[in-house]
Order: sequence, then C-alpha cells, then structure tokens
Amino acid sequence: MCGIIGYIGKKPALPILLDGLKRLEYRGYDSAGIAVQHGSLTQSIKVAGKVQHLREKSAHQQLDGTCGIGHTRWATHGEPNEVNAHPHTDCAQTVWLVHNGIIENFSSLKNQLIKEGHRFASETDTEVMAHLIERFHQTLPLELAVTRALRLVKGAYSFVVISAKEPDTIIAAKLSSPLRLGIGIDEFFLASDLAAILDHTKQVITLEDGELATITRSTYTIRTLQGGNLKEKPIEEIDWDISPSEKTGYKHFMLKEIFEEPEVVRNAIRGRINFDQGEAILGGLSVVDEQLQKIEHLHIVGCGSAAFAAMIGQSFIESIGNISASVEVASEFRYREHIFDPEKTALLAISQSGETADTIACVQEAKRKKMLTLGVVNVVGSTIAHQTDAGVYNHAGPEIGVASTKVFISQLTVLALIAIKFGRQRNLSLGQAQIILKELMHLPEKIENILRQKPFIRSIAMKYHHFEHFAFLGRKYNVATAMEGALKLKEISYIHAESYPAGELKHGAIALIDAQFPSLFIALQDSVYEKNASNIQEIKARKGRVIAIATEGDTRISALVDDVIFLPKTLEILTPILATVPLHLFAYEVASLRGCDIDQPRNLAKSVTVE
Repeated sequence: MCGIIGYIGKKPALPILLDGLKRLEYRGYDSAGIAVQHGSLTQSIKVAGKVQHLREKSAHQQLDGTCGIGHTRWATHGEPNEVNAHPHTDCAQTVWLVHNGIIENFSSLKNQLIKEGHRFASETDTEVMAHLIERFHQTLPLELAVTRALRLVKGAYSFVVISAKEPDTIIAAKLSSPLRLGIGIDEFFLASDLAAILDHTKQVITLEDGELATITRSTYTIRTLQGGNLKEKPIEEIDWDISPSEKTGYKHFMLKEIFEEPEVVRNAIRGRINFDQGEAILGGLSVVDEQLQKIEHLHIVGCGSAAFAAMIGQSFIESIGNISASVEVASEFRYREHIFDPEKTALLAISQSGETADTIACVQEAKRKKMLTLGVVNVVGSTIAHQTDAGVYNHAGPEIGVASTKVFISQLTVLALIAIKFGRQRNLSLGQAQIILKELMHLPEKIENILRQKPFIRSIAMKYHHFEHFAFLGRKYNVATAMEGALKLKEISYIHAESYPAGELKHGAIALIDAQFPSLFIALQDSVYEKNASNIQEIKARKGRVIAIATEGDTRISALVDDVIFLPKTLEILTPILATVPLHLFAYEVASLRGCDIDQPRNLAKSVTVE
C-alpha cells in the first residue's frame, strides 16, 4: 500500500525523491518522509499528512546529497503522525530504511530487542527492522546485515535501506510487496510503482519474492535471500507514456480517468478482434490454448471493484463462453475446500495493480493445487503477471485516482473478449460472435455519448448530494453494476450506500426505504424490465425517491421515477459496461459537491499489498 522511492547517482536526490513520492501518493497519504545521504551524514525530514507538506518543509532546509530514500504511508501499525512516518532509523541513527508491508512477528522481535537495550521511538512494526539491522551491522557489511535481519522477519515487505557506514550503497529486498529497480546512465532508482520513475528511465527490473539487490553508484547485483546466489535478470523496456499520470487540465485524476473510459475500451480491443472469423485474438492466452479447451469450470477472484468485474465476467463467461463459472472474493477463496478436477478447472485472477495481496494468495493456492492460473492485470511485470500461467493485459495506462474507474471498464471489456474466446472454442456460432464483437467495437462512441451528459448528471447530483443514505439496485447482469455504483459513492463521498439485487428488496432491505433514503435503479429495457418496474413502484409507494438508469427511447420510465439518465441501446449482456459510466460520474459529482478529497479519499490506498 505505501509508496517507496530510492535514488543513487550523480544528481541531487531531493527533487527526485519528492517528485517520485508525489506520483506514489495514491498508494498512501497519511504521512511522508525522506532521508538524504551526503557522505556519512544522513538528514531526514518527516511530516504528518501529504507529500506537499513534505515539499514545503524541505524547502526550508538544506539537504545535499545524491543518494536517498523516501516514503508515503498508509498507516497499519501506529497512528498517522510524524513520529510514525518513515524513514525509520536505529539507536545510533546509522541505518535508515523505508518499508511497504507488515512484519507479523514484530511484537516478539521488539520485546527481544528492548531486552538487548535498543530504544524505540515509534509505534510501527517497521522500526524493528532498523534495530535488527543495527544488531548485525556492528560486525557485518550492510548487505549481510540486511540478509540476516530478514531471515528473522515474518510477513510481507519491500525494504530499501541505507547506512552511514556505507554511504555509496542502497540495499533493497522484496517479499509479497512490489519493488522495481530502474536502470539509468550512472544512476539507479527504486520504486514500488513504475509511475515514480518513468520520467527518468524506461529500463526496469522487477524484483521477485526472496530477492535482494545491492546497488552502488555504478553497479548492481541481485541475489537470493536464501543461499545468496547471484541472479541474472532481464531488463524490461516499459512503453508506458507518463502523461496519463498528469491531470492535463482536469480538476481530478478520477474525472480524467472517467473521460478516458472510451479510449480504454478501444485499447482493450485494439488488435484483438478478427471479425471475419468471429475470434478474440488474445496472445497472452495462446500458450495455454489446449488447456483452455479442456476447462469445464472457472474460478474468478478479485477484491473491491475487481470482484464486481469478476461477477459481471461470470455472466459473460457462462452466457457467451458456455463454461460454468463461480466468483469469490479473493480474501476468502483459500479458506474454502474446493472440490475440482485440476485438469478441467482454472483460476482467473483480476487485479489492476497485479500486486493485490489477497489475489496473489489465491494464485499461489491454485498453483499448489495444480490448477491452471490466468490473470487480467493492468501493470506489466507485476507479481500476478509473473506468477500466473497466462493472461491478458488491460493496456489502460496508469490509473492514479484511488477509486478505480477506467480500469474497471477495461476489465469488463477484456472479460467479454475472454468469454468470446471460450465460446468459439465451444459452441458459440460465428454469427453470434460477430454480433457481440460488432457491438464491442461500437461501445466507445456510446460511452462518449454518455459522458456528454456530465452537466445533466451534475444537476441530478445537486438534488441528492445532501442525503446520507442511498440504495443501488439492479437485476441479472446489472446486480454487480449496482454494487460498483454503491462502492464508488461510499469510497469518495462517504455516503452510506447499500446495494442489493432488486429481487431481494422485499426480503428485508425495503424496511430502510423512506423519503430520506433515495434509490438509484438500473432499469434498462431488457429481459427483466417489468420486474424492475414493479420494484420501483414498491419504492415509490413508500415515499422513496428514485433515479433510474434507463434505455434511450423508454417513454414509460419517466412517469415512474423522479430522475432519469438515459443510455444508448446495446446488447443486454453488455449493458454493465455502459451502465457503469453514469454511476462513476454520479459518484464523482456528488463527492465534488460535498467537497471531498476525490483522488485521495480517507482511509484508502490504491493498491492493497497487505492482507
């Protein structure tokens, strides 16, 4: 969750660290800090709050040095304040380090270190590591001291460490938290996310679990923590354009990313459609084509919005792909006993970052059970991309807003393509496939038509932004769409939002409905339209206000509800892709009217890399 940056080279480290932390701030913004090394002198600045406060504080201090580390925090152990902010140091302020993850056995380690005479300044689990390294660094070089300390630690981590005793060295280590090494000309970068370093280099090495890197001003080596064996690792050329990490005139990243939703659909299908053959061309899955043809059941896992994408994907895969599918929240998957034939079952993991801890654990559990593992991820070189047998990249570009929008739309598009691939391997006819593919190709312009309604959607938000409770309702393909709408409203406006399958309304939830509990109903002209109309009338009979997401040309709906947002017509099975767009805009406009911090909502971080 936290953001890490490190630099060693010939340039002043401070501006590189501050700019990198700003790009990483969506990973955590409770507090921030840096440590800059100049020879054997290390200077550190820490603040509670956002990176801008750190930038302002550092402007009044002289921090020279061409080596340094930085951190922006999402708090786990210890409240967000300056003392608990990273970097942390040892008793002698010789060792300085930053950490992303959780040390599970920190309490017992801390008690032992206190008995040995170590003095702790913070409430964090991270500080334990600084004192462990101090213990070994008294007699060992930094690389060996870090290695010995890590062998005592249980949990998840990425560490970046510097020492006054070895001022021209940075040590980095990874286990279950992302960390990348950027290769420049006579300079090196470390970061938990590519966005922090792509201004400086596109040459990147992704550290894998159980690896430790030793970086000097001119060289680097990578070893295994167990055994200390040297590893030769390929350098990846990252072709991401950093411009999506800029607001480019939009007030918020989230708004910019909502308006990129047409383009991410185009990117998701570009080069992947053979219309004449009715095929979805997914090169990342071609290596397992024979295994895919044998699959009879697909487990789909994800967290947050990715879990809702999985639920919609289940509908795609069962209806189009003719395969049995089930969806589980990733954090619960491994606690169940699954009965399956590993040759006929696969796991599909969905994650924007490819670093979601619970989803990675699902992949690892599936691999232990000899199951074929597939991934849908947005970040090239991410852990899930490395660990799965095959997969598909979203190609949505960096998503900076903490609440996922464009990547969710991209995930749905990719899942539709995967369903078509499965279907054509089975009994989906050429004509049926072409109908779906043609409509997929028309979706970007239909999304653009919806986005033109932004002023109208804002006018609706103005009527409802003062309510503290909301219900989101849908049926069939749009049950999970309603869940996504409720989640977005909760995430960025802090309004209590319930989401229910509309058919469950009478089974308890309708007790909540009154004049102060409005509902947003996905009520399109589809196979469940009449049932939805009946539910709307039940809400209105109890004085509930209703906003409807409806189909263009529906002349009946306006008489049933208080407000209507109309969508272009599309295939019923693809309606979740279109219906999501006004839900994203509505949540954004409500949060904007309430004066909320939209890109960095309280208590949240973009990538959940700890369990």
